[in-house]
This record gives sequence, structure tokens and C-alpha cells, in this order.
Amino acid sequence: MAFRRRNKSYAFFSQEFLIQNHADIVFSLVIFILIGLMFEATAKTAIVFIQPQYNISTLSSEGEVTLYHYGWKDWATILFYLFITIILHAVVQEYVLDKVNRRLHLSKSKNTKFNESGQLCVFYLVSSIWSLYVVCTEGYLLHPSSLWENYPHVHLRFQVKFFYLTQLAYWLHAIPELYFQKVRKEEIPRQLQYIALYLLHIMAAYLLNLTRVGLVLLFLQYVSELGFHISRLFYFTDENHHKMFDLWAVGFVCTRMVTLTLMFLAVGFGLSRAEDQNLDWEAGNFNTVFIRMMVLFLVCHTHTHTHTNTHLLCVPPAG
Repeated sequence: MAFRRRNKSYAFFSQEFLIQNHADIVFSLVIFILIGLMFEATAKTAIVFIQPQYNISTLSSEGEVTLYHYGWKDWATILFYLFITIILHAVVQEYVLDKVNRRLHLSKSKNTKFNESGQLCVFYLVSSIWSLYVVCTEGYLLHPSSLWENYPHVHLRFQVKFFYLTQLAYWLHAIPELYFQKVRKEEIPRQLQYIALYLLHIMAAYLLNLTRVGLVLLFLQYVSELGFHISRLFYFTDENHHKMFDLWAVGFVCTRMVTLTLMFLAVGFGLSRAEDQNLDWEAGNFNTVFIRMMVLFLVCHTHTHTHTNTHLLCVPPAG
């Protein structure tokens, strides 16, 4: 299974060999793990990589329901889906973006940004639809108070936990992709910054059992970012489409206002009214004044930073 056309052959395990063949190498690792399911001696180990762990069965009005919580074995699952993401990244690059690039004849700098926006558009579109589906099926949309009521939300349904694991896998995979895609050195600090911010916010929501409000905030963020990267793709195809950045800027401000309002409503108001506000690691309760203030500070600081850089984002990308 070859993802890239190879005009040259490189020495095994050389830098160019790894870059040209990284998707094939990762694909082999995925096959190796899947083969492990076929043998009784290795099946239990292989399933840790493929299926979310730490499940319990409980009775509810719907009957017997399987719920999940987090643990250190989640890193094995994240690693497996990180491999899957690298493969999908290579497929999108090879069979979609590279073909479009050859028709557009973009400069090297625009080509890098086009690839970045193309990959992120696919991810944001899928994640926006997926997160909206989870928000609707879990009932968060019709009952907003469920975002903070009955905290801590230690036990998650399969679709919620799987969503968070794949989100972490995607943003972790973005780090080695900087090397595989030969991103220019001057671009690396900017991309590392937003990768780190996504990882920090997603891990905070997951580990602090704020998955419900985190899910809604991710949906809002991804919709906003999808608008920006679609605008940038249209600009690359025709520079007369730069007015789309103005439309995105309006949506950007609106989503930021909704995000901050929701955060203060859920964390600043909802959780502050809970009876139990004592730190309890075993119960997963992190509802203390200090942690609430830190969460609000983190979100406000991030949004303040993005607002101060909005004028840079609204300017059409330079060649």
C-alpha cells in the first residue's frame, strides 16, 4: 500500500526514507496490532489499543448501560488512533490536496498553507458534525443545565469517550506531521502553539471531568475554525474571494461571545452552586474555587490571545 509516488529510492531508515514511507510504516504497525486480535495469547493486549477501556455496566431507565471512565490505558488507545490519523492524513494529502495543488500552481509558501487548511477543513468538518451529533443525542442541547448538574461527570458513554480519545490522537499526530510534511521552520512555532492549546484544553476537559461543557465548546470552536480555513481555501483558488474573511470575522466574534458566556454560566455559576466543593481525587471531583478560577482564566486568556491576533487572520494570506 503506497501513499506517495516515489521518484527515488533512499537508504533504509534515512531521513528521506522515513518521510517518504512514514504512512506505509505506520500502516504496517496497525496491521500488526490487528493481527494480534487473531491469537488468544495476544488478543487481550491488542484490544487495549483498539477499544476504549475502563467500562462498567450500570442499570438505568433505559436498561443496562455500559459507561466508561479514564485511566492510563487510554494512552494505548490514543496511540493506535494516532496511527490511523497519520494514515488518513496521507490519504487526504495524496489523493486530494496534491492533485488540487498541481492544478493551482501555487507558490511554495501558499502551497504549505493550502495543505494546512485543506487538512484542517476535513478534520473540522468531520469533528463539527460528530460533536453536534453527540451533543444532540446526549441531550445537552435541550437541557443546558445538564452541562454542570450532577458533577463530576466521571462516567461517560462510549461515543463521548471515543470522541475525546480521537481528538487527542489527532492533535498529537499533528506534531510528527510537522516533520513528515517538511513544514518551514518559521511556520513551526505558530503551528505548535495552536496544537499545544488544543491539547491543553481537551486534556483539561477530559481529566477534570468537564467533558460535557468541553464538548459544546469544541463544537463552537471547530465551526469557527472551519469557516476560516474554508475562506482561506477559496482565497487560494481565486483572490477575489477575500471578502469571505469578513464573514468569518463576524462568525468568529459571535462564537467567542457564546463560548465565554457558556463558560461563565457552566463553570462560574453552575458549578459554584454545587453542594460538594471539596477536592476528591478518587471521586473525580475537582470543583473547587481555585480550579474553577484556573479553568476560567485559561479559557479567557486563550480567547484574549486569539482576539488580539484576529486582525492578522483576517488579512488574506501573503504569497
